[in-house]
Amino acid sequence: MKKRKIIGILTAFISIVFCVSAFSGCTESERVNYNITQDAENFNVYRRVTVINCIKGDTLFEIEGLMNINADTADNQLELIVEIEDGVYKKHFIGLSDNVTYTVEDISGSQADKYHYEINYNPNMWIPFVPDYKD
Repeated sequence: MKKRKIIGILTAFISIVFCVSAFSGCTESERVNYNITQDAENFNVYRRVTVINCIKGDTLFEIEGLMNINADTADNQLELIVEIEDGVYKKHFIGLSDNVTYTVEDISGSQADKYHYEINYNPNMWIPFVPDYKD
């Protein structure tokens, strides 16, 4: 049991050292960009996506909300995952073509801190162990 805990602690320490060294050579804009991207991917940024027909200039589709956006170039589509109340998520696909484009607006803005980052580990994914609680 102690061996597993030691391995877990060492793995976490090595990961933290790697992440800190990876960010040490970044510019300020790279750190801010990374943090804003993480906020958006975790559904913390309110966005508006507008899909436009470039030939006629018409708006074909518009959606607002807390969403993660992925441009799937292999399938030539935009994939949106939107978080709605009570932890429910909806996924939307928008087909793109030569005459259809889109814009993404960050409506709420992000309070991303350029000096902060967070690492979240699920210990059950690495080393399954049962915590030993002592009072």
